[in-house]
Amino acid sequence: MNKPDHYLKIVEWSDEDGCFVGRCPELMLGGVHGDDERDVFSQLCDAINEWVAIAEQDGEPLPAGLANKKYSGKFNLRLDQSLHKRLAMESVKAGMSLDAYCAEALESALRRQGTQGARSDAAT
Repeated sequence: MNKPDHYLKIVEWSDEDGCFVGRCPELMLGGVHGDDERDVFSQLCDAINEWVAIAEQDGEPLPAGLANKKYSGKFNLRLDQSLHKRLAMESVKAGMSLDAYCAEALESALRRQGTQGARSDAAT
């Protein structure tokens, strides 16, 4: 049985929308919008509660929630051979293992995109 607290709740500022956007990727394509971050989070929780209640009432299956998912820290990544070679060479130049170099590059890319500012109930 999926409970509302099993679902990921993300609230982040959207420059495009000019407001906070709250979403639950497992359940809804859209989300809730507003100027107050806490209010958006509250509205998002209400929307998820309603979504789960309606699905359970109608006997509809719900997707697995991601909020409590445990991550191993490992995943396979398929690359073009030339990119793999470039990354390996750059990691040697930096004096790092390939894993550490790639992890740092991914973290840096996320910081540049501004995703470190997204609030999620899974992170709290």
